[in-house]
Amino acid sequence: MGTRRKGRELALQALYQIEITGDASVAAVDLFLSHFEGSAQAKEFARRLVSGVVSQRPAIDRLIEQCTDNWKLMRMAKVDLLILCIAAYELVFCPDIPLNVSLDEAIEIGKRFGTGDSASFINGVLDQLAHSDSARNQ
Repeated sequence: MGTRRKGRELALQALYQIEITGDASVAAVDLFLSHFEGSAQAKEFARRLVSGVVSQRPAIDRLIEQCTDNWKLMRMAKVDLLILCIAAYELVFCPDIPLNVSLDEAIEIGKRFGTGDSASFINGVLDQLAHSDSARNQ
């Protein structure tokens, strides 16, 4: 598994913990990451993603809502939503990460951590987001 894939998976798990506990502090994320294997680079990438998603969450949520007809964020599976948040953060706020990489990684992580329908749901939402004007204008 590549460093960035591991970082994305760690970020997903850390964001899930934040959703459950409500504690998004650096100390809580560091404590969480200390309990998992991964290179220093993977954990640093995970920290970058977690910090970015947490700090940009209102904007990310708006973008996802605009790309999901008939779906309220509260009704989405938490894992799917968090994968979408990470990918949306990458698409909009990380110009150093190629669009196709963010899309492919989100879909693959959805296959691993989500349900049987997660990958196609994530793909559909991110495809709309990637081609939306609102994503490019953030």
